[in-house]
Amino acid sequence: MTTELPARIMGILNVTPDSFSDGGHFASTEAALDQADKLIDAGADILDIGGESTRPFADPVSAEDELQRVIPVIRGIRRNHSIPISIDTTKAAVAREALDAGADIINDISALQKDAEMISLVKKTTVPVIIMHMQGKPADMQIAPEYQDVIKDILDFFRARIDWITGNGVALSRLIIDPGIGFGKTLQHNLSILKNLKKFSLLGTPVLLGHSRKRFLGDITKTAIEEERDLATAVVSALCYTENIAIIRVHNVAATRQALLVTEAIRSAT
Repeated sequence: MTTELPARIMGILNVTPDSFSDGGHFASTEAALDQADKLIDAGADILDIGGESTRPFADPVSAEDELQRVIPVIRGIRRNHSIPISIDTTKAAVAREALDAGADIINDISALQKDAEMISLVKKTTVPVIIMHMQGKPADMQIAPEYQDVIKDILDFFRARIDWITGNGVALSRLIIDPGIGFGKTLQHNLSILKNLKKFSLLGTPVLLGHSRKRFLGDITKTAIEEERDLATAVVSALCYTENIAIIRVHNVAATRQALLVTEAIRSAT
């Protein structure tokens, strides 16, 4: 039996050949299902399945390719597990088939902006929807990101998106926001977000944090290999655990779970 924690750990499962950290590792359905079992055994509360890389300078893929990658994996997981599954996509067609295959959450890094059909799909369902802030798009987001005030600008973005989405008939209670660490942000932008996480919870939605193995951690620790950033990832997870973060999205579930258990034990001590 696992110990319950106030924050939920989302395990990342990229079914792609080119994701920044684990691209190609789980591109086959068999390898992806084996990794899903490992993430669940390590204590994941949610699995996030993605079939299109969103790393800096990544090229887009077709809906057909994305579906071929993610649907067999979602079906395979659902045959053996009841764990909530998130579909990481900006395409309504992919999200629709993923939900039909057993997914429970839509995770759209474009905040329902890239595909005009996404809002119609969301309105027809009752599933939670994660909306993320991104300046630009993966192909150009890291060229020269600039903000007048990074926290204010992101908060203003979410207020506008929340107003638009709820104005289209979607309940606020279904929305989860992701500040978008590494998506059109410099090292200092990312650090400002982490320092001001409590401000995002004031918008009235749960907050998801996706910092795992990202370049800013490598810049700080001088660690070029992504898999060697798990310790830094776990440190950030622990530091942010007390900042009203609802979901922590990571590659190494076991390391983050240990960090959160220690943090919770300290926080709960008399």
